[in-house]
Amino acid sequence: MNLRILIAVALAGSSLAAQTRGPVELANAPVPPGARKIVYGTDPMHFGELRLPTTTGPHPVAIVVHGGCWLSTLGTYEPRIVSFEHLRPMANALTEAGIATWNIEYRRIDQPGGGWPGTFQDIGAAADFLRTIAAREQLDLKRVIAIGHSAGGHLAMWLAARSKIPVASDLYARNPLPLAGVVNLDGPADLGAALSVEKQICGNPVITQLMGGTPATRADRYRAGSPVEMLPYGGQQVFLAGAMFGSQVEPYAEAAKKAGDNVASTQFAKAGHFLFIDPQSEIWPEVLKSVRRTLSMPQ
Repeated sequence: MNLRILIAVALAGSSLAAQTRGPVELANAPVPPGARKIVYGTDPMHFGELRLPTTTGPHPVAIVVHGGCWLSTLGTYEPRIVSFEHLRPMANALTEAGIATWNIEYRRIDQPGGGWPGTFQDIGAAADFLRTIAAREQLDLKRVIAIGHSAGGHLAMWLAARSKIPVASDLYARNPLPLAGVVNLDGPADLGAALSVEKQICGNPVITQLMGGTPATRADRYRAGSPVEMLPYGGQQVFLAGAMFGSQVEPYAEAAKKAGDNVASTQFAKAGHFLFIDPQSEIWPEVLKSVRRTLSMPQ
C-alpha cells in the first residue's frame, strides 16, 4: 500500500480519528526548547533526546521508541516522519506531566548494521545507557517504562521482556535494565501474526527482513524477539490499539493472562494510527493516564 494511502486510511477511520495530526504535522510541530541530544554508542544513529521535568528529581522515566516499519525511509516522504522527530510532541507532553523522556534513535533494517540483531541491540543499549546518566540527570531507575508507537510498540514490549532472552541468543545482554512496565501504542505484539499484513501496511516484507526469516525458518529468533512468545515477563503492561493492530489486542491479552501476566488493554476499533501519539487528540488523556498508572504516579 502506498504510504499516502496508508496515512489517509489511518486518519480517516472515524470522526474522532480525523481530529489527529499525521506524522508530517507531528514532525514539524513546534515544541519548547530544552531537549538535549546525548550519544549512547558509536554509530551515527546511537543517540537520543533527553527531556527533564522542571520538578525536583529523581524523575520517573519513559523510554520513547518511534515506529515507521523498522525503516529509515518510507516512500517519498522525508525521513523525519519515521524518526524520533515525529514523537517530539508526545515526549514533550510527557515531560510536562512530570516524566523525564528519553526519545531514542536506532538503526533500521535498511541501514548498515540494522535488522537482526543490530536494531534490537541498539534499543537495548539505549535503555541500559540510562544507568550511565541516572545520577547526573536525577533519574529514578526504579521507575522506568518504555512507551512505543507502531513498530516502536513492538520494540518497547521487547525491552520489557529482555530478561527472558536465552544466553544463546544474539540478543542476550547480561543484567539488562529492568522496566516497571510498558505501554504499546498500536504496535504489533505478535510478529508472526503481523506477517499477513506487513506488505499491506509497510509495502515490503519488513518483519521477515527484520528477523531474517519467518517463524518456520527462524523460530529461535521469534522466541527472542516477538513479545507474545516471550511471555510471561512481569511488570505492568498496557496495550492500546486502533485500526492498525487492534486485532492483536484480545489474543495478546488472553495469552498474557494464560501465562500469568496482566495486561490493561483497550481497542479503539476505528481510531487512526497516529491519534495515540498526538497530545492534541481526544484519546491522549487515556494514553497519559496509562503512562502515569504504569509509573505508579498519582492520577
